[in-house]
Amino acid sequence: MAHFAELDETNTVKKVIVVHNNELLVDGIESETKGIEFCQSLFGGNWIQTSYNATIRKNYAGTGCIYDPVRDAFIPPKPFESWILNEDTCQWEVPLPYPTDGKEYIWDEPTINWIEVPTE
Repeated sequence: MAHFAELDETNTVKKVIVVHNNELLVDGIESETKGIEFCQSLFGGNWIQTSYNATIRKNYAGTGCIYDPVRDAFIPPKPFESWILNEDTCQWEVPLPYPTDGKEYIWDEPTINWIEVPTE
């Protein structure tokens, strides 16, 4: 099965659908273009293929992700303003490493730091 993401005018993913591989075949070879044409014939709109295994376009597209045509990648929504985009993975990364003392922490954006979760 193949997956295709519908993009709005800002390249934000509106939805992702599953398309049977038979709909992508051209002379026995899968074609993204054929899949896009299939999606457009059913729903109209602007479509692009995504990969559940993230083998193309860095990440699997989800609703709210942005497709960046320069990077040819889907980028998830930024979780916090202070987080930094990893250019290799196109994933957001926290600016400070998670503490390794075995305790549980949550990210606190106002202090841009990890805050220990109290144990009861």
